[in-house]
Amino acid sequence: MSEQAAADGRVRPYDRETDREALWELKRGFETGIGEGTGGDDKGAVYEEKLTDEYRERWLAWVDRCVEEDPGCVVVAAADPADSTATVGDSPADSKRRGDADLVGYAFVLPESLSFVWDAAVLNEIFVAPEERGTGVADDLMKAAVECARSQNLPLDRMVLDVDRENDRARAFYERYGFEHWGEMVAREL
Repeated sequence: MSEQAAADGRVRPYDRETDREALWELKRGFETGIGEGTGGDDKGAVYEEKLTDEYRERWLAWVDRCVEEDPGCVVVAAADPADSTATVGDSPADSKRRGDADLVGYAFVLPESLSFVWDAAVLNEIFVAPEERGTGVADDLMKAAVECARSQNLPLDRMVLDVDRENDRARAFYERYGFEHWGEMVAREL
């Protein structure tokens, strides 16, 4: 995690007790944003359709299992305290106790035990709310994700991720962090 992010508390490990609902809302944003401008309405509809209550519970349970194995594999970014809408007189601890996590992004690196899927660390997801893009939050999340990956005992000292070839903004962001084209993923329906 970057020193500045750690110093201001903006990026921190996911806390199941206080961040669960806010993480799910970010996950919904990630999934529904996948189709935006990359693959047409059909792609977006496919991702929206899977976001059922059952999927939500299964995904959150999986996150919990991953975090139980590796507490740093999911990090969240909190809203800038200066932009907070907390109740007057609330301390951050008061807000946290009520479960009012005001999250604006997250990064999810798969735990080390899953590194053999790609023989590398896997950045499963990174997402920043659209209104927070360009503020440095994504940089702080990526730095935390790279730190997590570096702490893993990997078959190859490499981190991989899946990015839509039509998502120019994301591709440019990843390239800034040294990601290069490495193979091609193909898929088929079951």
